[in-house]
Amino acid sequence: MCGIAMVRLLKPLEYYQEKYGTWQYGLQKMYLLMEKQHNRGQEGAGISTVKLDMPPGEEYIWRERAEGKNAIQEIFATINNKMKKASEDVYNDPIKSKEKFPFAGEMYLGHLRYSTTSKSGLSYVHPFLRRHNWKSRTLVMAGNFNLTNVDEIFDDLTSQGQHPRDKADTFLMLESLGHRLDREVEKEYDVIKQRYSNDLVITRKIEENLDIATFIRKAERNWDGGYVICGMLGHGDSFVFRDPNGIRPAFYYADDEVFVAASERPVIQTAFNVKEDAIKEINAGQAIIIKKNGSIKFETIRDAVPNLSQCSFERIYFSRGSDIDIYKERKMLGSSLSEPILKAIDGDVENTVFSFIPNTAEVAFYGMREGLKELSHKSIRVEKVLIKDIKLRTFISKNDERDDLATHVYDVTYGSIRRGKLDNLVAIDDSIVRGTTLKKSILKILNRLEPKKIVIVSSSPQVRFPDYYGIDMAKMSEFCAFRAAIQLLKDTNQQGVIDEVYAKCKEQENLPKEKVTNYVIDIYKPFTQEEVSCQIAKMLTPEEVDCPVELVYQTVEGLHKACPNHPGDWYFTGNYPTPGGNRMVNQAFINYYEGIEKWL
Repeated sequence: MCGIAMVRLLKPLEYYQEKYGTWQYGLQKMYLLMEKQHNRGQEGAGISTVKLDMPPGEEYIWRERAEGKNAIQEIFATINNKMKKASEDVYNDPIKSKEKFPFAGEMYLGHLRYSTTSKSGLSYVHPFLRRHNWKSRTLVMAGNFNLTNVDEIFDDLTSQGQHPRDKADTFLMLESLGHRLDREVEKEYDVIKQRYSNDLVITRKIEENLDIATFIRKAERNWDGGYVICGMLGHGDSFVFRDPNGIRPAFYYADDEVFVAASERPVIQTAFNVKEDAIKEINAGQAIIIKKNGSIKFETIRDAVPNLSQCSFERIYFSRGSDIDIYKERKMLGSSLSEPILKAIDGDVENTVFSFIPNTAEVAFYGMREGLKELSHKSIRVEKVLIKDIKLRTFISKNDERDDLATHVYDVTYGSIRRGKLDNLVAIDDSIVRGTTLKKSILKILNRLEPKKIVIVSSSPQVRFPDYYGIDMAKMSEFCAFRAAIQLLKDTNQQGVIDEVYAKCKEQENLPKEKVTNYVIDIYKPFTQEEVSCQIAKMLTPEEVDCPVELVYQTVEGLHKACPNHPGDWYFTGNYPTPGGNRMVNQAFINYYEGIEKWL
């Protein structure tokens, strides 16, 4: 769920100085694109620039990275501090600025990081840089991705004699691309040297003729996962490409002045003040290649699969709700839950207060309110019952931090409902993944208001399976839905189902990923969604809560109706879009059964 941003200026810096009053046009737009995608990365950020046509002996590629939630501010403060001491004639002169300031360039690549493994540190913050004396073989890369078959890729690279310094997918993707880039440059050299003898001419011809699509195609043909990758080459070519399943999101905008790509559409709208129909989605399996001369080409890297799997969790939770389509979809997710909500409160709208769990559930709440009013034909009592004091997503925090954070994230608005168990309290959330915040904080806090009944509504279905293509949700035991299903199997004397699933998973342990079936689905088959929801509520209700608690979850059918263009639902259904997902979920269950707690 990382954020990417790319800006490629298509005119010389002097053009922007004359038209916009500053050569920093591209740098300023990059800042906006990154800041507006802060929701996609609070662990770290990085930015790189490539300067076109720098003379030999002068640095042409620069990079700045930082860790922490304030990384964007730190990076741009560092960049600006290097320019503050310059005289006005240098600062306002694009030619002199390009010579003097590191980030005075025509090409920018930015990244915001959410890690999907236990690994952290500045060395894991994008953009990644692979240097070479030939500019055409110098590569800067950043992406939003997760691969499920890193062991296979590692073995492939080592079998060729390489020695990757890390098994993380970021390093392996960089080395895969870099290796194929080297081979492509060498191939061009062998062809061009037959026609030219001057090495400088040969170098220029290589840069002009370099087939970007081919080296990407050869590098990523064995990748299994979800990814959007951006890259810049030292001589001036750049590219962005998307996986053939369309799992991770990517958008672009281009005019005669600039090409820009980002993970989300509204950030481009805001940064460049353009309408949504001017921004296009990058097709699944497609690469957009911007050559040094500014020409833009669209290439198919791998054919898109027949049934795309665009991530629906992006729509429910992660992406900015300011997108025109996401806003409508989240409202529909809330509205579609009106009937089961009325059932949970026995139709007693007059004695029920409706609210939401801030901040990302607010739009779904508006839809819920409209749906309830339309269905009940009664006025809806609305209050802001909960207040979020800490802007931190606890379900993607580290295990040793999560419990303590969950206790302090929320506070309650006293007097928002009538005391003495006179009112039901309904609160909608965007998702209930682990249930930690509900158990440790929210339900205890809401109980202070003395409600007659608490109904917690989730605008997403039950998260039952790990997500191996985005958000860090990798261990089976962390999902409250999984724990509930396991408990139900034990309570109903169906322990044998657990043993059977383990045996089937073990039988497939050494099979190629293409032949693996997801048998973890069988854990949930004996029970209805309502039975699992009831067990989750029982598990998550603290002892001190002295009123009934009920959970109402979105259905998978309701999800697809609200988000028809984003059918990716593997975390809800177990229908993984690539073979690697099936292999990894089986391994996660094996680890759970054997009591092994480790990252996959």
